[in-house]
Amino acid sequence: MEKGIIPKGENVEWDYDDGADVLYISFGKPKPAIGVDVGKGVILRYDEKEKKIVGMTIIGLKGMLVDLDLLGEEK
Repeated sequence: MEKGIIPKGENVEWDYDDGADVLYISFGKPKPAIGVDVGKGVILRYDEKEKKIVGMTIIGLKGMLVDLDLLGEEK
């Protein structure tokens, strides 16, 4: 497996909470990590010990897609 901040070959798991409009993405099995808010509703999940990104959370995903006119819905 290639080394890097997000190693290739990791299984990607995701869950979308429609009521909260939040997308949770994990690279590999979900594990404890710190959350790093990088702005615009994106939080990276970072494993300090392994020094890699283990997931991300996107808050307000549907709203973002509507604003970008990518869902074909009214704003």
